[in-house]
Amino acid sequence: MAEGGALAVLSDDQVRRLTAIHEEIAPSEDFWRQRLEQFKIVEPPFVASATAEAPVRRWQSSSWLNSAALAELSAIDRVEYLITAWLIYLARITGQTELQLGWTPARKASRGGVQLVEAVIASAVPMETTIDLADGFQEIRKAVAAEQAQLRQHDSFARDLIGRCPSLRQIEALRSQRPWPVGVAIAAESSSGHSGSNSPGELLTLEVCAVDGRFRWHFDASRLAPDQVERMTQHLQALLRGVLADAGQPVGRIELLSAAERGYLLEELNRTEADYPSQLCIHELFEARVREAPDRVAVVHEAEELSYGELNARANRLAHHLIGLGVEPDQPVAICLERSPMMVVGVLAILKAGGAYVPLDPAYPSARLAQVLEDAAPRLLLCDAAGRQTLGAQALGHVVVVDLDAAAPAWAGQPATDPDPRALGLTARHLAYIIYTSGSTGTPKGVMVEHRGVVRLVAGNDFVEISPHDVFLNASSATFDATTFEVWGALANGARVVLYPEPHLSTATLAQIIQDRGVTVAWMTARLFDVYVGDARSTNRLQQLLVGGEEVSAASVKGCRERHPTLRISNGYGPTENTTFSLCYAVPAGFDGRQRVPIGRPIRNTRVYLLDAHGQPVPFGAVGELYIGGAGVARGYLNRPDLTAERFIASPFVEGDRLYRTGDLARYLGDGNLEFLGRNDDQVKIRGFRVEPGEIAAHLVEHDRVRDAVVVARQDRAGQMRLVAYVVC
Repeated sequence: MAEGGALAVLSDDQVRRLTAIHEEIAPSEDFWRQRLEQFKIVEPPFVASATAEAPVRRWQSSSWLNSAALAELSAIDRVEYLITAWLIYLARITGQTELQLGWTPARKASRGGVQLVEAVIASAVPMETTIDLADGFQEIRKAVAAEQAQLRQHDSFARDLIGRCPSLRQIEALRSQRPWPVGVAIAAESSSGHSGSNSPGELLTLEVCAVDGRFRWHFDASRLAPDQVERMTQHLQALLRGVLADAGQPVGRIELLSAAERGYLLEELNRTEADYPSQLCIHELFEARVREAPDRVAVVHEAEELSYGELNARANRLAHHLIGLGVEPDQPVAICLERSPMMVVGVLAILKAGGAYVPLDPAYPSARLAQVLEDAAPRLLLCDAAGRQTLGAQALGHVVVVDLDAAAPAWAGQPATDPDPRALGLTARHLAYIIYTSGSTGTPKGVMVEHRGVVRLVAGNDFVEISPHDVFLNASSATFDATTFEVWGALANGARVVLYPEPHLSTATLAQIIQDRGVTVAWMTARLFDVYVGDARSTNRLQQLLVGGEEVSAASVKGCRERHPTLRISNGYGPTENTTFSLCYAVPAGFDGRQRVPIGRPIRNTRVYLLDAHGQPVPFGAVGELYIGGAGVARGYLNRPDLTAERFIASPFVEGDRLYRTGDLARYLGDGNLEFLGRNDDQVKIRGFRVEPGEIAAHLVEHDRVRDAVVVARQDRAGQMRLVAYVVC
């Protein structure tokens, strides 16, 4: 009965019998209250996490099934084996070790015929168990049997318990008769009255027959397809076969995958190989566009425009100067400029000279920039007035400074011809740039990215369509690897890049630039996109919008699509260690915002794997750590061989390939797209930037009055992530 509902008029006998039932279950009220206060749900496999109310449900029940592996066991043992195996399977595929499922209490004969008993007594109660995947099956079976004994002892609770307890009233899900998505039921006979509509799981229930040990599924076919239920059956049967073969082995190591499913996960979903100019450097792609159309506009910044030919000539003169200063392949060269055409000239010149640019943002704290300079140890620094002011005399005293806003530059007389990469010994396997990200120890770490990784990103890929008629927007900081896509996505394809003119982003200015400059391709962090949509800014001129950096709001995507139905919106996912983008999800026209936005499938020449703690592929639909391979994988971390060895490993699946361990958790949805589920460590994303709370805490304790510190991410009232520090003085 819903909260506030009214009971029908009852006879005196019915009132006495209901009162007796209430008195019978009253002693267990504290037990259920404490358990309900710890309410949690199991995320079912294959189903995208919901962000809105589900559509009309279509309940379906499978036929009764037998497990051949259990044929020699008694009916009682079959029931225990099936329920234990189901809980182990849930722990394996969800990554959750503390499980709470819906459970149907045994029906008592004394309550038969009592009108409205189902309305006042809960028909689904929480079953709770902890699964240690390092344990053997029999140990877990004993724990599950003990939990079932507790459930029988405490029976059920009065529905009005939720309304009477302040601690439970605030848990919205408990107002439902079936708050748990996944459930377990034991039927007294195979002709039980259980169906999808009265099973303890709101989405999925495993029902086991106590008489013969058979089992069947009840599921919502509007969200869970029959073939996905069949896949779960196969996994459960494989788990039971493994248990019978060796009951002592850790349950987390029992093989669940068939040869066919293993091949599908490792090979079929990774058929992304495609031709691309893997032997070219990124600036060679640009030079090819210069030869095609030297007068085409390349860079726009406020009233200034640079053609491809002029940009190339300026970069070449500076590049020859840098070569004369001793720049060689793989040598880091720092650059600290405000966003401007000269910034583009500078990074292009560094690449042409064979160096690897190390971008520094003059808007960043000088102490942070000093850390980067100390670690990268560049001999040369390209900067402007803003860069000089931020860095200060002490930092500038340790490098050779090339002043890019000099009135009479020393390189003005250098040739405007392209340096020959072969004469420099430069190849696509040399470094293009080193970008620094947050480090958990308090020291930022430099990610070394090779030319071929950038070329694989911008040359002939499938996640975005680029032509010379496109206009890109560069609004990201040079230290954020989205700039790689914004700048080189344009210049490698003959398109135009418009540089955002202000140091800080404003949705009003952003919308004005998109409109006035005819921007067709743009990237926004997920939180900037939220604000942009919330401010009802126009995207009329945009044709393709990539959003990402952290989880993308389904509501924002839906709102934007409704106002701009022809705009192609994509969720772009990828760590700096895999060159900007690794996976992409093109939001379909019919996206209704009810589910979280997936991160999609791997882009061309990228491989992805979901692996368990032992480095083995998890079953389809299960939660695993995301590993990324292919041409975009970075070389590693500068000056951090131990961390490089930990995070970059040889692929056990493709000879010669390397994998990057992202630390991100994900799972495959039924359509083969991946859903991001969070982190397996403390790293967080704030406005698209990776932040290690440990780095901030390490700096806080450097203060004389701070003995200890903890930094955590918390959502504010508007749903935005904020960092909160707790200190001990």
